[in-house]
Amino acid sequence: MKFVAVTSCPTGIAHSQMAAENLEQTAADLGHEIDVEVQGAMGQENELSSEAITAADAVIIAADTSVTQERFADKPLVEAPVKDAVNDAEALINRAVSEADGEASTADSSETAAAASADTETADSGAPRRGGDPSKGLFARLKRLLS
Repeated sequence: MKFVAVTSCPTGIAHSQMAAENLEQTAADLGHEIDVEVQGAMGQENELSSEAITAADAVIIAADTSVTQERFADKPLVEAPVKDAVNDAEALINRAVSEADGEASTADSSETAAAASADTETADSGAPRRGGDPSKGLFARLKRLLS
């Protein structure tokens, strides 16, 4: 199968590159073709052509930032955080294969809805949200440093 992917993290220096390389290597190992666009603070690298997008069976977006998805309209889409492409690219590619084959069943949808509901309940219960404590993030530290 043929895929296109976009990897993106806030800085676009390390994780985006690692995710792109992992997706490319894993796709090759599994016998698939993939074109990967890397987005970050330094702009876009290996921008996806409209021909590559048209030829793709599915799209993988592994990003921790906002990625414009209009150019992928009518394509099966798999979205995940960039760390998933770094740690388990095979699972992302397998999900993309399932989406391209139309195997996303209503059971998957109900499982996703249940998981989203559980995430919401966890977030509302006062437990730390995914991503950790925002007061310890880079921007919060910079704000305290400069104020």
